Amino acid sequence: MTEHQLPPLNALRAFEATARHLSVKNAADELSVTPGAVSQLVKTLELHLGVELFRRVNRGIFLTDAGQAYLPPVRNAFRQISDATRRVAVPPETGILTVSATPFFASAWLVPRLKSFQDAHPDIDLQVSSSHTLADFSRDGVDVAIRHGLGRYAGLRSQRVLTVEIVPVAAPPLVRSLGMPSAPVDLARWPRVNDTERKGWAMWFEAQGIDHAGPARGPSFDDSGLLLKAVLAGQGAGLLPAALVADDIAEGRLVQLSEVTWLEDFAYYLVYPEDSHNRPKVAAFRAWMRDAVGGNDGSDQAAARKASASPASHFQSAKTPTRLHAVQRQPR
Repeated sequence: MTEHQLPPLNALRAFEATARHLSVKNAADELSVTPGAVSQLVKTLELHLGVELFRRVNRGIFLTDAGQAYLPPVRNAFRQISDATRRVAVPPETGILTVSATPFFASAWLVPRLKSFQDAHPDIDLQVSSSHTLADFSRDGVDVAIRHGLGRYAGLRSQRVLTVEIVPVAAPPLVRSLGMPSAPVDLARWPRVNDTERKGWAMWFEAQGIDHAGPARGPSFDDSGLLLKAVLAGQGAGLLPAALVADDIAEGRLVQLSEVTWLEDFAYYLVYPEDSHNRPKVAAFRAWMRDAVGGNDGSDQAAARKASASPASHFQSAKTPTRLHAVQRQPR
């Protein structure tokens, strides 16, 4: 294959959507085609590349090593195209601000506070869209997004706003196979699912006073929704917001492997394209979020320790101290 033999664009779109959903059916729904058409497009791409991109196991699909390596540059390429499109065809400024947030964050933190934004900016009409996947700012018409992770998204600007409790979890079959860990260090020998930067587990082990936990092996994902799906599928232990997986733990779909931890950089971030930074309505929402989280103080953290069952207790301002250093001082 020469440098001019680029894969068909539709095949790349089918691959990216299938990899994001880990579902041919969901990818087909998003692309408004049949599942058979998506499967054929993915097969065309695999023949073009000469490698398999997915493993098909028990009516489910998972990315192969080649698929894991191919997904980030394909996703970044689509983002670059979206950014270039936004720069060339700037839409007219309207009074509607579309905010994409994860379902839990939207219901537990954002929606209860929206009235203060509406009171301060009556000329801006908010439209909230909930999704676990990264927003496509060009295709979806999203102005700003709020996502959980390390805040590093190619071609996008991000601002850390809230830190949350993180908990290691795994699917019950994996726990039955390996046995319940008796101490945090036991997880160093487990298969693990990683964030896209592969730094979350290193930070977690460090917070437990464990300096050398080995290399970050296993699959990685750039959004918590995909990471959760991989953990539920038994691909390894994963670090996820405690409140996000509370129902899965309560209903037996996941097992909590250790106590919760505050990890300062593993947080919720306000994300938007670079060229949107100075748009008036984006600037207004950014300033409002800064003021909203700035209103939290140390009392929120104390309340979190006393009322961990409350969804709101899993959040604290990115400006307030976290429990990371306190955890590091606990005896092993």
